[in-house]
Amino acid sequence: MRAWRGAEALPSGTPQQRALLAVLLLREGRTATAPELIDAIWGEDPPQQALATIRTYASRLRKVLDPGMLVSESGGYAIRLRSTATLDLGVARGLAAEAEAARGAGDRGLARTLLARALGLWDGEPLAGVPGPHAETERTRLAEWRLQLLEARLDLDLEVGHHAGAVSELTALTAAHPLRERLRELLMLALYRSGRQAEALAVYADTRRLLSGELGVDPRPELSALQQRILNADADLARAEDPVPAAAAGRTRPAQLPATVSDFTGRSSFVDELGGILSRSAEAGRVMAVSALAGIGGVGKTTLAVHVAHTARPHFPDGQLYVDLQGTEARPAEPEAVLGSFLRALGTPDSAIPDSPAERAALYRSTLDGRRVLVLLDNARDAAQVRPLLPGTAGCAALVTSRVRMAGLAGAHLVDLDVMSPEEALQLFTCIVGAERVGAERQAALDVVGACGFLPLAIRIAASRLAARRTWTVSVLAAKLADERRRLDELQAGDLAVKATFELGYGQLEPAQQRAFRLLGLADGPDVSLSAAAAVLDLAEHDTEDLLEALVDCSLLESAAPGRYRFHDLVRLYARACAERDEHPPAGRDAALDRLLDFYLATASGVYAMERPGDRLPAHLSDTCYPGLSFAGPRAALDWLYAEADPLLACVRQASVRPDRDGTRVLRRAVDLLWAAKDLAESGANSKQYESAAMALRDAARAAKDPRAEGRARTTLTMVHLFTGRFTEADDEARQATALAREAADPLPSCWAPNDRGIIALYQGRHADGERYLLEAIENFRADGNNIGEASALCNLSRIHVELGRLTSAIDLARQGIAIYDRMGLTLRLANGRYALGIALTQAGRLGEALDQLAEALSLFHENRQPLWEGVTHFRLAEAHLAARRPTLAASHAEQAIALRGIGGEWRRATVLMVLGRALLRLGQTDRARACWRDAESVFEQLGSAELAEVRALLASEIAA
Repeated sequence: MRAWRGAEALPSGTPQQRALLAVLLLREGRTATAPELIDAIWGEDPPQQALATIRTYASRLRKVLDPGMLVSESGGYAIRLRSTATLDLGVARGLAAEAEAARGAGDRGLARTLLARALGLWDGEPLAGVPGPHAETERTRLAEWRLQLLEARLDLDLEVGHHAGAVSELTALTAAHPLRERLRELLMLALYRSGRQAEALAVYADTRRLLSGELGVDPRPELSALQQRILNADADLARAEDPVPAAAAGRTRPAQLPATVSDFTGRSSFVDELGGILSRSAEAGRVMAVSALAGIGGVGKTTLAVHVAHTARPHFPDGQLYVDLQGTEARPAEPEAVLGSFLRALGTPDSAIPDSPAERAALYRSTLDGRRVLVLLDNARDAAQVRPLLPGTAGCAALVTSRVRMAGLAGAHLVDLDVMSPEEALQLFTCIVGAERVGAERQAALDVVGACGFLPLAIRIAASRLAARRTWTVSVLAAKLADERRRLDELQAGDLAVKATFELGYGQLEPAQQRAFRLLGLADGPDVSLSAAAAVLDLAEHDTEDLLEALVDCSLLESAAPGRYRFHDLVRLYARACAERDEHPPAGRDAALDRLLDFYLATASGVYAMERPGDRLPAHLSDTCYPGLSFAGPRAALDWLYAEADPLLACVRQASVRPDRDGTRVLRRAVDLLWAAKDLAESGANSKQYESAAMALRDAARAAKDPRAEGRARTTLTMVHLFTGRFTEADDEARQATALAREAADPLPSCWAPNDRGIIALYQGRHADGERYLLEAIENFRADGNNIGEASALCNLSRIHVELGRLTSAIDLARQGIAIYDRMGLTLRLANGRYALGIALTQAGRLGEALDQLAEALSLFHENRQPLWEGVTHFRLAEAHLAARRPTLAASHAEQAIALRGIGGEWRRATVLMVLGRALLRLGQTDRARACWRDAESVFEQLGSAELAEVRALLASEIAA
């Protein structure tokens, strides 16, 4: 019971005086008589001078409250509030009412936000410390109301797809309120939607046993019905039971379609045909419609599809998704990555997105169920790439474009798009150039579009060149085309027509623009930043930007976002052909890619050094001839690293296949870049692309017989396998890296490979081996003067000593590591030290200290965007709380570890399930505990893990303690 005037806290007096204030406030302006007040404060045993005491309390309150707020009338008292917002209770009621209205209007997102704000006003127990029977009654009432609001908010969590995060909270709530069946129902649904069907059914079994034992009753019909639906794998359970109205403002409605061209011309029959199919499908709500457009490059597939999609937008009010599948690239877009981006666009949080492609596809279809969404899949490689991305639900539709005919796409409406008719081609040319200029030279205009082969892209480029040059006539353009007979011949032949069309645009560029065009086309990756482009061109950023914007104006380059640029796939191929033909001397091509590699390596090395001041890694990296970027602080540095992840890793992969005319220098720099960018793997982001790049470099270095590059590549692969729980593969790579390091006399793998082998041995239960490896690592780190590496190895050795029962030395080793991190001013690495110390303190029974260390580690990991380590720390917090006999908190942290999905592979998920099962057992949820252990048993059996015996012992035990 607290009061403020502005920011000033007001004295509320003795407990009985606070009780009087509480009674008057909760009557919301109505008068309370003296007998009512006496009964509310003291009940059946009031003091002899109760009335005088109340008057004294009232007099004191008048001195504290604003004048006129406390009034006397009818032998009693009342408090007149200026507004309901004077009380947090009134604010909460208002927010709850707004939430109910928003939910009724279909705005679940807003309703959820409002309820969260209302619940945020609770601060501990209501009326804590206020005596009297009235306060006790109100405490019970307000606690019940809070639970109702929580249930409503959790229900909304599930409806908007936040089921994975809700499991943790619901697990704790069901433990605190075991007989509240609505919470059990929500927990079953949340588990089922998280792909944990066995646990969901186990919750029902636990509930049934509890209700029978405690109350002698069966679960309510709603809970039993839900159990049957889960047993039957009811598809409707995968989505909200009340679909959001199409026009609901709170629902995430993606609008990803690229802009349609204002001068779209012709193709009327296709527009009518495709538009009719889409509209009929959406309005009838029948099986999803799929239309696939095929044709040669430059024929206008994307332009037509985008135009049709915009025309059909009113029929798909729940949104439109778009992706360029990069089907003509050497590395087309992976369906798994596209599904992740689609799920995020549809409002699914990262923590709820599954790891496996099959689970992502299932969640994608479930998320779209009940919605009317149009999906445009542009530039597909083949039907196999497209199939996982199809919505699969009634009311949705997909448009697909590809250079190949999608004959293998079952049920698709196939459209073969040919070149334009002469009339349509002339109409498009006229729209761009202007009717007056074309009308004066109609025959010359016909000559131009004929020379372009009636290809829309070729016509658009030629017309744009003419429109940009007011001094040219149409005849001038026609004559220029006529002079280039070889190009005109090419223009008439299949895919070469596209090249000839681009040649027309390329030929109109200034020499500096031509150079920029062809050199930028050499770099792999989905796009390029302005700073990276400046490195490729060896120019200042402002000069580079001028050139790139000119290329955008010429439609030879696209502006993906401010400061980022990308090529259309066919334009990139043409640019590379130009580089092969026009770049003299040829060494200029290699020099451009070398500068890009140097730029990335220098910048990534700076990011690494900023995050880990004092770490010796940058001193062991290859020298660079081109400078990198500088950053104001670690956050900006990390922002750059994550933003550049895809093109940076593409640069690494490209280096693995580049012919190295300078010994193995390219390979070595690429390996060093991968090592400097290790955060991309350690954070859990881009881990698969990182692993692919590491494998490519390992194989290339082995083929080149370069032990230094191969040893370092294998060390990065060790890290990837270690994070994902593939310990056998990790140890194999680390063992070979150690041998290669000796051969090359390379201190980096000589230090880090034994450090990694120590961690692997820890997880595999080979503690003596682990101690030996880590002592070797510590010795090597010290010889290299690498204090940060030494601290890491000390913390890892601490964990070995924990397993060997040497708890005093384990705590001392972890503190030694922390002391080094503190001295070096490292926040992220300090988190690793506190994590190790927390584990040692937990095993030593010093649980309060352990929880403090782990909580600090969790905060630091979160601040530094390390979801994998956040998940692992939640797991360790669960262990500590379990040791402290706080099973509810243990279960909550274990669930948060699972919900983060950054825990790092199936082995780690299974270890969390082990702890979660132990916590649930102590909460009396025996069936759910066994469901967790059976899931863990399956994982350990598949991996051949040492933990298999432990989990089987748990399952076999009658008490499972």
